Amino acid sequence: MASHRVLVADPISEHGVELLSAHPDITADFIPDLGSRPEELLEIIGDYDALIVRSQTKPNAEVIAKGTKLKAIGRAGVGVDNIDREAASAHGVIVMNTPTGNTVSTAEHAFTLMLATARNIAPAHAEVLKGNFKAARKAYAGIELNNKRIAIIGMGRIGAEFAKRAQGFNMQVVAFDPFLTQSRADQLKIELAESPDAALTGADVVTLHVPLTDDTRQIINAERLALMNKGALVINCARGGLIDEAALKAAIENGQIAGCALDVYEDEPPSTDHPLFSLPKHVAFTPHLGASTAEAQENVGIQVAEQIRDFLTTGEIRNAINMPSLDAAALAEIGPYLELASSLGKLLAKLGPSSPDALRVSYHGALATKDTGLISRTVLTSLLTAACNEGQVNIVNAPGIAQKMGLDLTETTISAGTTEFSELLVAELRKGDTRYRVAGTIIGRSPRIVEIDHRYLDTSIAGHFLIVSNDDRPGIVGAVGTTLGESRVNIANMSLARNKREGHALTVIEVDQALEPKVMQEIKAIPGILSATGVNL
Repeated sequence: MASHRVLVADPISEHGVELLSAHPDITADFIPDLGSRPEELLEIIGDYDALIVRSQTKPNAEVIAKGTKLKAIGRAGVGVDNIDREAASAHGVIVMNTPTGNTVSTAEHAFTLMLATARNIAPAHAEVLKGNFKAARKAYAGIELNNKRIAIIGMGRIGAEFAKRAQGFNMQVVAFDPFLTQSRADQLKIELAESPDAALTGADVVTLHVPLTDDTRQIINAERLALMNKGALVINCARGGLIDEAALKAAIENGQIAGCALDVYEDEPPSTDHPLFSLPKHVAFTPHLGASTAEAQENVGIQVAEQIRDFLTTGEIRNAINMPSLDAAALAEIGPYLELASSLGKLLAKLGPSSPDALRVSYHGALATKDTGLISRTVLTSLLTAACNEGQVNIVNAPGIAQKMGLDLTETTISAGTTEFSELLVAELRKGDTRYRVAGTIIGRSPRIVEIDHRYLDTSIAGHFLIVSNDDRPGIVGAVGTTLGESRVNIANMSLARNKREGHALTVIEVDQALEPKVMQEIKAIPGILSATGVNL
């Protein structure tokens, strides 16, 4: 019997559904019109481990709360506006999209709309069909794009593809993207603007390729339209809401902007009396067709199916938008450190200060050069799982739970020279001036704990442990051993560390079974014992 169930609630490529069903550990149910029946979705979502959608189905907070087994939501496409990401993160559900599957399709559509708008293709076509051939020739003279300045807002994959095509038309490309570096701009042979205003100043065309967020909502407004050259064009194949449509209509009517081409709208579907639809020329409107090519739909359907399959069956995370992604190669590279991170988090929960203020995770040596985001989250998740009663805690919702608790997570990377180990993972819990740290490394292929509170030792990361802090004098370790023997508890391994300056010693004893409370009380009662803690790693 398959161990994972996946619900495909919107139409995707048949090959994607087949790919899921072909895996022996997955059962895929394809109900492609479920988005139109939200009540049914609410009734059945609790049976599924993963949900795949496009834009019609809306996994809102209620759906996510009902999905008590839900681990992942996959979006066959780029935009995730229809998914309540905050609710997903709070419930520990990974949200993935497919940013590469429809890149070329969307870039081509945006470029097509620019050409169609510049040359009045849509209104001229309509007049020819009406028999107004001669009148149309006079009325619909176009705009040449050669040597025109185009502003691209958003230089991700789609923006970059658009830029290539614009350069092929001998356009001057200027771009704004907060994550675009000068070196990348030089590589693309484009001008890098420091702000949207700088990009739009003197532009003849603007095309938008950014997600809809609080920062980008109505990024094109009356003030920014006024920065463009008189007679400019506005193209939007990204998300409705990026443009103040009323301001755009006013700018076209007063002659500042020549026209626009829209594939997306503030309200979808737009009403037939949409104010922009009455404009006579330099306009083109399409019904959200950016990704609507056979090739794009095939690509995103297969891609989302592969991502959901690999996450459920191997733990591989690709294109996640609410946590660090980790492909198969990176997962194999840091896999042993994820196990170590989990054990360090559990140790801190048992040994560190209660109600801490901060968790600091440090990476030393070659480990500092790797993709460590998931390692830090694993330490945090393990700590919270052992230390708080917040219900289900996982790598997705752990940061939100920590924030609610007032626990700050920081990361530090130290390249080399500060430790005898080639790689070292250190986790430190802080409360005011109190610090408690544990550390581990990989020896051979085996994760090992090598430090507890600045006392150096070598012990396994898995098993039942008794951790004893005691006065550093003869007889105490023997007394502990005798107590364990009398209680018929077998010792599997032992590691000792001393702090001569403080006169304290630390003993980590691996035992074959968890210790009964009575045994723990007897050990704590031994003279010279400062603390004794049982830990199951």
